[in-house]
Amino acid sequence: MYKEFYNLNDYPFSLTPDPKFIVFTPSYNELLASLYYGIEMAKGLIVLTGEVGTGKSTALRWIIRRLDSSVLAAYIVNPHLSIEEFYHHITDMLGISEWSNKTELLTEMSRLLEDRHRRGLRTVLIVDEAHELTDEVLEEIRLLLNFESDNAKHLQIILTGQPELRDTLRRPNLRQLKQRIALRCVMPALQGVNEVKRYITERLFIAGAQQPNIFSPYAIDYIFQCSEGIPRLINNLCDNSMIAAYAAGDQVIGRSVVEGVAENLDLLPDRDMILPSDRPVEAVGSARVLTPVGHEELMGERGRAKMK
Repeated sequence: MYKEFYNLNDYPFSLTPDPKFIVFTPSYNELLASLYYGIEMAKGLIVLTGEVGTGKSTALRWIIRRLDSSVLAAYIVNPHLSIEEFYHHITDMLGISEWSNKTELLTEMSRLLEDRHRRGLRTVLIVDEAHELTDEVLEEIRLLLNFESDNAKHLQIILTGQPELRDTLRRPNLRQLKQRIALRCVMPALQGVNEVKRYITERLFIAGAQQPNIFSPYAIDYIFQCSEGIPRLINNLCDNSMIAAYAAGDQVIGRSVVEGVAENLDLLPDRDMILPSDRPVEAVGSARVLTPVGHEELMGERGRAKMK
C-alpha cells in the first residue's frame, strides 16, 4: 500500500517481532548485554520480565540468532500446558522419541544433555508468557535445573513474561525456584520523546526511507503521549497513521492524523498527560542505525569478547 508512496523497501512498523528492526537505545543495549552474558556464562535460570509490547520476544530472537551453532534453543510459546504436554513439547524439540513414562523421559534427557555438554554444546529452553504457567509446571522447571555436573549447568532456562511473573515467583510454594534465579532482566520501555523519535526514525531508515521527516515533530510528540514508550503501541500508531496519510495523499504525517488514528484504536492519552499541540520536540542528532559492531562497543568489555 503505502511503501511506494513513501519510497520504502519494507513496512517499517510491522507488529511481528523482526530483530532486523531493533533500535539499540542505551537501555536496550544494556539489556541485550545482560542476556547474552547470562547465556554465554551458562547461568542456569534467567528471568526476563517486561510490560506487554516492550519487545521481549524480539530481544530473545536477536540474541539466539547471534549465538553460534553449538547452541540448541527450544521455545515453548504456549503456557497453558499440563505437565505431560509440557514434556511432550520439550522432547519434540530435543528429538527424544524413545520413552513411555516420565522416568524414562528424564533418563533420556539426562543422557542427551550430558552428551551435548561433553561435546561443548549448549542447550537453552525458553518459556514465553511464563506468568501464566501453573505452579505444577513451574515446579517441573525447577527440577529440570538439576541437570548439571559439579561445575556446569547442562540446561539453561529462560522464563519470560509480564511483570506479574515476579509476583508469581514470590509465592511461598515456589521459593525453591526463586532461589535458583541467577539473573533477572527487565525490558525497558522507550524513555522520553527523544527515544521515541529515534525509534521511529531508525525504523524508517531500516525500511529504506531516504529522509527521516515523514512524521512531523508534533506527530511524534503525540505518539509518545499515546504510547508511553511501548514499542508495540508505537508501531500500531505509526503503521495506521501511514495508511491514513497515504489515503489522504499527505507526504508528511501531522499530529491531526495521529489523533484520528489514536481515537480509532482507543489509545488516546490521559488528558492530564496531553501536552500543548505547539510544543516542539527537542532536537536530537541525526539518527543512525547501529551495526552489531556499534552495539558491541556499547556493551563493554564482556560484549567485545563474545559478540559477533
